Amino acid sequence: QVQLVESGGGLVQAGGSLRLSCAASGRSFSSYAMGWFRQAPGKEREFVAFISWSGGRTYYSTYYADSVKGRFTISRDNAKNTVYLQMDSLKPEDTAVYYCAADSSGGSYYYREYDYWGQGTQVTVSS
Repeated sequence: QVQLVESGGGLVQAGGSLRLSCAASGRSFSSYAMGWFRQAPGKEREFVAFISWSGGRTYYSTYYADSVKGRFTISRDNAKNTVYLQMDSLKPEDTAVYYCAADSSGGSYYYREYDYWGQGTQVTVSS
């Protein structure tokens, strides 16, 4: 069982930055791929980024939606059981509730593949 708690959302002007954090409980955090998704009102949940589990390697693979590539950076700190999403050059269309999720099967672009979800944190970007 993994419990996830997001933080770091808020209101920011276009062009600004925010860093979201997702703190995980449980001792197996490093064995999960971690993803970030977002959902705007009236829209489906949308993939943002995911980062692989370590698998004994010293590096992680990262994957991004085209809409955020070059502006957002996902990272993880297994010692702190935390995954981050650094969001730069924010745009009004980035406004959404952002969710982190844990996937025991290696990570996916598809939200239904994920096993555990946080409660979400609101990000609002004003123009």
